[in-house]
Amino acid sequence: MRYKDAGVDIEKADRLVKEISEIARQTLRKEVLSGIGGYAGLFKIEGYKRPVFGATTDGVGTKLKIAFMMDKHDTVGIDLVAMNANDLITTGLEPIIFLDYFACGRLDERIYTEVVKGIAEGCKEAECSLIGGETAEMPGFYKEGEYELAGFCVGVCEESDVIKPSLKEQDIVIGLLSSGLHSNGYSLARKVVFEKMGLKVDAYIEELGKTIGEELLTPTRIYVKAVKALKKAGIKCKGIAHITGGGLLEKPKRLLKSGVSLCLYKDAWEVPAVFRLIEKWGEVPEEEMFRTFNMGIGMLIVCDKEDADKAFEVLKNSGEDPVFIGEVIKGEGEVLIWEGRF
Repeated sequence: MRYKDAGVDIEKADRLVKEISEIARQTLRKEVLSGIGGYAGLFKIEGYKRPVFGATTDGVGTKLKIAFMMDKHDTVGIDLVAMNANDLITTGLEPIIFLDYFACGRLDERIYTEVVKGIAEGCKEAECSLIGGETAEMPGFYKEGEYELAGFCVGVCEESDVIKPSLKEQDIVIGLLSSGLHSNGYSLARKVVFEKMGLKVDAYIEELGKTIGEELLTPTRIYVKAVKALKKAGIKCKGIAHITGGGLLEKPKRLLKSGVSLCLYKDAWEVPAVFRLIEKWGEVPEEEMFRTFNMGIGMLIVCDKEDADKAFEVLKNSGEDPVFIGEVIKGEGEVLIWEGRF
């Protein structure tokens, strides 16, 4: 008996490594010394006087279930990069290298290649290099056609560019729009959509202008270029929040200290239809919606009042559609969602 008879095909894995090496090569920055294929990827650091390094790790969560249901795997890789790179840039670090972990029961060449192509696309958008990863084939551990996906992103910046939240009263909050649910709240979304409403992924929803599956599989936006544009323009961010698990009510609390609160005006932006449908279909309280989902705002950027207009223009010129959505007020470290517009 051979290893292949137990369900692990080493020759197939080796062949796929060569194929994805070509895909990954398209993401490599000039600082990369060695890419996919060796025991470790190497990256040369240049041009920094006092470099600070940082790293993130994250996955895509149960959004993978939508990919399995639709048998569409070319976007979850983008989500994977986004979840890591967007977290990293909140600290002031510039993403430079990315690695992935793909685990399955049986390695399907089509699925695996689609996933890696998505990761490469995400890396290009985040301007970082895919320099390695791990592919684990574990027969009997995962269901046929299913897999787990995790990512790791490393970044660097000058020590003086590290963002240490320092919010004060009258600071301004700028919101960057999301593309939808991004990669959070899918356990609740799936329960509402597929269990309570009994919808199939190919059900066309008029309010969305697409099928529910297409909406739920929309990839997470990557905000790296926008934040780098602010830095290049000399704008010092007082704090940045990537709105993931915990939604708008919980995630921004990481920026706050005793004495100040964040006030967001919910009429300042248009909440995408998918959130209102989930709220309506599932009879989900609005407060729970804001505690679970991003509600149309994927990232918050807080800056000094005097820098707000310039920051807005820089973000707009970088390709974003920024919105003034709130301000820092006297308080006790809370996030308040108020009626009205800022």
